[in-house]
Amino acid sequence: MDFGKAFTFVFEDDGWITKLLIGGIILLIPIIGWLVVAGWMLEIGRRVAAGEPAVLPDWNDFGAYLVRGLKAFVVGLVYSLPVIILELCPVTLTMLTSSNGQGDMSTMVSMVNLLVGCVVFVYDIFLAFVLPAALMRFTMNDDNIGAGLAFGEVFRMVQENVGAYLIVVLGTLVAGLVGGLGAVVCVGVIFTLPYASAIQGHLYGQAYAVATGGAMPVDAPPAAPADWNG
Repeated sequence: MDFGKAFTFVFEDDGWITKLLIGGIILLIPIIGWLVVAGWMLEIGRRVAAGEPAVLPDWNDFGAYLVRGLKAFVVGLVYSLPVIILELCPVTLTMLTSSNGQGDMSTMVSMVNLLVGCVVFVYDIFLAFVLPAALMRFTMNDDNIGAGLAFGEVFRMVQENVGAYLIVVLGTLVAGLVGGLGAVVCVGVIFTLPYASAIQGHLYGQAYAVATGGAMPVDAPPAAPADWNG
């Protein structure tokens, strides 16, 4: 995988400023905007995984990005269900303890909260590895939710390519820091947030290509012609 390429490919597009600006403005739309940008991010991943040269998409397919983003949300929600259920347990216990006024239960509730917190932390790390694989499998199979929820195949992809997905996790963390930097300069997030999404999409696509045998890199030199005289 080419870690640096994920951070520089955007600037190879002559219209990168306009595309990032449009992405930032779309993100201002509550909920829908984030779904659209998620679909756009996965389109970047799809192009990278397929070895296509134009990896920074235009915004002329708003509806398709929205539908893809919505489906991707469903995939992510299914994988996140264990965390959601776990986090409901201490909340429920706390509410019951408070309503019954049982002070002696507070120690048990604190222990449960600590245990759940540890499990959730471990599962969040698990999700950081698995979700990129699941979302790209969904995208590369014509946005088929079932493909993203093929748990056995997704887990196998990650297990056999842990190094590639570790790079994705690290890159996502760095992208998150980059995205947050825009907050320092008020309107800066309009550029940095879609830029961070583009970084993630590129890394997702690279990891999927590695896990599935890989397409030819977009900047790979053409194969030499056969020597018919030899």
